[in-house]
Amino acid sequence: MISNLSVSIEKGIKINKNAVHNAVARITKFLNVELFSLDINFVLPDTITVINKKYLNHNYATDIISFNYSFESNNLDGEILICSEVASENAIRFKTTYEQEIRRLIIHGILHLVGYDDSTDSQRKLMRAKENKILLKLKGIGRLTVK
Repeated sequence: MISNLSVSIEKGIKINKNAVHNAVARITKFLNVELFSLDINFVLPDTITVINKKYLNHNYATDIISFNYSFESNNLDGEILICSEVASENAIRFKTTYEQEIRRLIIHGILHLVGYDDSTDSQRKLMRAKENKILLKLKGIGRLTVK
């Protein structure tokens, strides 16, 4: 377990915390970044909608929100909120598994914290390519979801 990583899960969401720790360890190693402090919160739509409205002025549930508390791209200090229900909907939409979508969202959030942006088409393509490369490195980390 990574001591600088906190994984919080709202009631009703089934996520394997150990597998999240393992995934984050592999992602940070692959990206060659240090982990100062990281909170990953798996939340329900109501929670992420409140956060999205308060901080981003969007009144809807989204799949992920990242807050970067560091100005150094090689020293992670931040918070990631992942909405499990939106992730589940996205898995269906993108014809993947819920498990794979959760992995991608963890990667996506960490990439934002190290400076990747997805505001433009070219940035989105670059970020998606990096996500795909890291996803290949996460094979065998164990199940992220709990039955």
